[in-house]
Amino acid sequence: MFWRRNAGHASDGQGRVRDRGGRWRRRAALLTVLVVLVAAASASGVWFWRGGSTNEHPARTAVIVDQLSLTAPNQEFVDTATGILQDAGYSVSYYPGEQVTVDLYRDLAAQNYDLVILRVHSAPVTVHNDLTGQTTNSDFLSLFTGESYSRDKYQQEQDLGRIARSRYLRPNTPGEYVFGIVPSFVQRSMQGRFNGAPIIMMGCDGLRSQTTAQAFLDKGASDFVSWSQPVSSVHTDQATERLLQRYLKDHESLADAVKDTAAEVGPDPYFGGELRLLSSTRKPANAG
Repeated sequence: MFWRRNAGHASDGQGRVRDRGGRWRRRAALLTVLVVLVAAASASGVWFWRGGSTNEHPARTAVIVDQLSLTAPNQEFVDTATGILQDAGYSVSYYPGEQVTVDLYRDLAAQNYDLVILRVHSAPVTVHNDLTGQTTNSDFLSLFTGESYSRDKYQQEQDLGRIARSRYLRPNTPGEYVFGIVPSFVQRSMQGRFNGAPIIMMGCDGLRSQTTAQAFLDKGASDFVSWSQPVSSVHTDQATERLLQRYLKDHESLADAVKDTAAEVGPDPYFGGELRLLSSTRKPANAG
């Protein structure tokens, strides 16, 4: 709203009269012209921004959750992956193993990342039958945290079977138990949704079955990339670097990038794991 202190006409002291009302009318006319110009620019798809910026889209974001840094650190992989992501326009968040907690997983989907890389240890959950005394492997995984296990924490989620007590079994790895999350945690305890972000889960057995992958897809992920069997840290690091290069630098589709990477690096030479993709719009495919 425009305000005037005095209405009507006023003398300038030299016998001339200033028409204040006319001046405001001219300003109003000029304002109208400016509004019309801005409206025309809007209709034509041209936008004016303070500072002359023409960037209409916020930067994309990615996260590297590096729980494996506790047992198989690889700073070269972290630096290379971060560089590829940044060159592709991503702002990158990085969490080393000691920061990978149950609550970090809980908030992961709510952070609205555009790409999620889980460099984490994973293993099938074993189920013990108290009646028969037999122990069998389930068809779903525990994704390890770096948080030491305690029966006194997350009691309700432990009782509901959403959190597993997990431990490394291979030589030269810590013997203590840590918390791990399972598919029901992803589906019911994770906050928010992934909103179409691809998940690259670098750990073992991620696509031995569909169960774990499907939990992430149900939570809004567009795709889930992982391994058909166990995989060494060396092999998964190498494969993921090539995958990111093909996907982000060479601009292949994710499906093609997985297929071409799998053909290039082959199965893990020690454990046989093959790189695979499960998409929310297609059935799982052996990318090899």
